Order: sequence, then C-alpha cells, then structure tokens
Amino acid sequence: MNKNKIIISGTGCALVDYLYTGVKFDSPNFQKYKSKQSGDGGLIAGNLVFTEELEEFSGLPYPTILKELSGNKNPDAFNLGGPALVSLINASQLLDKNDFEVCYYGGAGNDQAADLILQLAGKTPLSISNYKKTGNKTTPFTHVFSDPGYDNNQGERSFINNIGAAWDYSPELLDDNFFKANIACFGGTALVPQIHDNLTELLAKAKANNCITVVNTVFDFRNEKKNPDQPWPLGNTLKSYKLIDLLIMDSEEVKKISGCKTIEEAALHFADHNLSAFIITNGAKELFAFSNGSLFQKTDLFTLPVSNKIADDIISNQDLKCDTTGCGDNFAGGAIASLAWQLKSSRNDKLDLLDAISWAVASGGFACFYVGGTYFEDASFEKLSKIEKYKNDYSKQISK
Repeated sequence: MNKNKIIISGTGCALVDYLYTGVKFDSPNFQKYKSKQSGDGGLIAGNLVFTEELEEFSGLPYPTILKELSGNKNPDAFNLGGPALVSLINASQLLDKNDFEVCYYGGAGNDQAADLILQLAGKTPLSISNYKKTGNKTTPFTHVFSDPGYDNNQGERSFINNIGAAWDYSPELLDDNFFKANIACFGGTALVPQIHDNLTELLAKAKANNCITVVNTVFDFRNEKKNPDQPWPLGNTLKSYKLIDLLIMDSEEVKKISGCKTIEEAALHFADHNLSAFIITNGAKELFAFSNGSLFQKTDLFTLPVSNKIADDIISNQDLKCDTTGCGDNFAGGAIASLAWQLKSSRNDKLDLLDAISWAVASGGFACFYVGGTYFEDASFEKLSKIEKYKNDYSKQISK
C-alpha cells in the first residue's frame, strides 16, 4: 500500500441542496403532504422522497407542491449536497493535500446546476476532475425543509429529491484509477441506482485492489417503494457485508437494511453477521458501534453519547444556525479523514475506531453551526482548527 500519499476515491450521491429553513412540520401545508404509510410517497420527517413519487401521492405537479411547502418563497440558501460529495469535501478539508488526495467520481446533467456544483466544489480541496456532465437529464437536486423546533428543539429535516442525471451514472464510468486508491468510498448510492444495484461487484473490485472500503447509506426510497415490507438491499446484501470495512448508517437506515424493528436489534444483527465495523448514528441520542477486529481493534458492540460541548454551544449561543442539514454526511467525512490519518501513520497495527468516531462526532456536530452541508473556508485548515477543538473535547468526554 502506498503511504507516500494516501488516495481516497469516492462515488455516490452529489447534488445541489436548496434549503428552506424555519419550516414547521406541524403546519397545515406540511401535514397535507405527510406520509400516511411507509413507501406511499408522502413526506417523512428525517427522510427522503422523490419528486415524482410525491406528485403521485398528492395528485399535484411538483411546482405547486413546492410553492405550498415553501410559502412561495425562494430558498434561504443553496449548497452542495449528497452523502458522497459532502463527506468527501469534509475529509478533503481536514486532510493535508500534500499527504492525501480526495477524489470524487460522479455524473451531472448539462445545466446550470452542474455548473454551480463545479464552481462551488472547485472552492474546496476536493479533486473533481472525474465529475462529468453525462447527459441531458437534470442535475440531481434536493429541496431540504428544516424545522429547528422539531424533536424538542433538536431539529430535523425533510428531503424531496430528483435523481435526474444520476440515473445514467453506471459502473463503467468508474475507471481503473478509482480502484487504485487506498480507500474507496460509496456514499448514498441508493440515489445513484446503477451504482447501488451493482454495489457488491464494485466492492469486490475495490477489495481485489486492496482498497479499504467505506459505505455510508441514505434513505432508499426506491426500494422502500418497490418492497415496503422487505429489507433494503445493499447490492447482494450478505455478500456486500463481507466486503465493507466500515459501514455508517443512521437509525432509520439500519432498521430498514437489517429488517429489524429496533436499533438495538439491528446492531446485534450486523454484529452477528461479522461485519468488519459499523457505526449507527441516532440524531441527538447515543450512537452504536462495533468492530470484529479485521481493520480496527476488536470491540464488542458498544454505545457512545453525542458531544456535550456541541449540545451546550447550540443551547447557549442563539446566533448559531442550528441547521442539521449535512450532519450525517459530515459525520462520515470525519470518520474517513481519521481512517486516512491512521492509515498513513500506522505500522500495520489495527486502527482505532474510537478515534474515527471522535472525528466523526465533531464533524457532524459542527455542521449544525452553518446552513447547508458544505462549509466554505476562507483559509486552508480553517475547518480543521474548529473541528479539532470539538474532537479533543469529545475524546476527553468519552474517556471519563
């Protein structure tokens, strides 16, 4: 493995997020479009639906729906979004480009939204030379509705997504260089259907090239709609499990992928299937984690709290944005950055899952302090200096 420069390749969901803040999920306009049963195409707090499914659910064209949900207002902000793009941008901002290179592979439409993504991503250290305009479909976008008062002021979002050009992004577009990386990341592939459906084969190719593999998931509305009573597939799920070095899921995703009714049952399911390592986030509640000893030091299934310092800062500083958009994606990026640091410095020792979690928690929590998933720096390592303080504080918190 080349340790002179650690290469991180990633593919999966990338899009433009259009953010509407201060939405009330208990308002009549939101309740009108609220889901009544799983997979019916209605809005779900914390989850994602597709524009075409919401149109079918409501019997109304999406522009009409958007006008009602937004109060006929323009977005409060727009930003780069997507579990792959945002997580990789965060990792690239934390890592020194002299020692690490983070590359995103993906496809967009031939439109202004694609130009916007290229322009904004170009302001970050992420390599985007493999982000291509692949067709005439619309560049993927998500309208994000944020209710900061939801769940006792912890905040939550609801997402409406248009897959667009991501329908056309296929495994053949991942060239050999993608698989020559030290770390291969697959983020939110449920929103890139051809990549998601061939995930097992892509993971196998990555492992055959000695890549460490990281998968961070997203709400899989396509499979929820197709088979609402069945577990969501991760390619050929059981085969994929054996090919994933670190799997990162949230509380809803882990239940849906495992087919279990509770987070605790789902965590035991993944541990019993001898997954190399996983982290399960649960909003402002405790997270679950496990390592079988393959990559990280062996641990039993364990839980950890969220960051007290971040929670206190959110409560005590009214000027902070308290926008949870991109928290999970940045969480994954923090874990990826830690993995890269440890990989470069290790001497064939097992890696430290607690370190990865600490950087993940700090990165995910810091995302509450600005609108949107992507933070744009005024200077190199600006974000690192801010997140590192939270990471160090969290490391002390969980060591007590």
